[in-house]
Amino acid sequence: MALESRERARDRVLLQLKLRGPQSAAQLARRLAVTPMAIRQHLRTLADEGLVDFEDERRPVGRPARVFRLRPEASARFPDAHADLTLDLLGSMQEAFGEEGMERLLAARHRRQLASYRSRVPRDAPIEKRVRALAALRRDEGYMAEWSRTQPGFLLVENHCPICAAASACQGLCRDELALFREVLGEDVHVEREEHLLSGARRCAYRIAPRE
Repeated sequence: MALESRERARDRVLLQLKLRGPQSAAQLARRLAVTPMAIRQHLRTLADEGLVDFEDERRPVGRPARVFRLRPEASARFPDAHADLTLDLLGSMQEAFGEEGMERLLAARHRRQLASYRSRVPRDAPIEKRVRALAALRRDEGYMAEWSRTQPGFLLVENHCPICAAASACQGLCRDELALFREVLGEDVHVEREEHLLSGARRCAYRIAPRE
């Protein structure tokens, strides 16, 4: 296999681990329609590069299963929205304007985002259509967003955060994101963040349900 093809294959492995979380070599092989031996070779290379590690999980029956997961260093292989520049700008703005000035900047950003999102998410449509539109919008922005039906509502999952470095430095970005979803989806919808990347989860996930 040519070097470029091997790199593309390893990128597909990383993407599966990013989207679906920790998996065994057999699971990855089934999802990517390749042999377990090929997957193990890719995983060995990715582990040597410090992008993947593993843990042997005990099972009720049989031998422990070796499960592979992404290391934090793998984030560099996904879009990061110019993290270094963003952090530098945030630091400069905080120094120049202080906390009160930062809050005004975040409020202005929130207003612009809200206007943009409302132009693409139909407010009077059924909730499912609104959730689908929001997921498509976030996917376009690099969040690897997916949605699914649950009981009694929906689950919106963001498998990647292209502004993670900025959100780590400025917690108001995550606070405003949750408020943005609630305003865009409407007052007849309840939105809660169930998983949070910055709290140690592998993704951000939002439970969306009709208000009783």
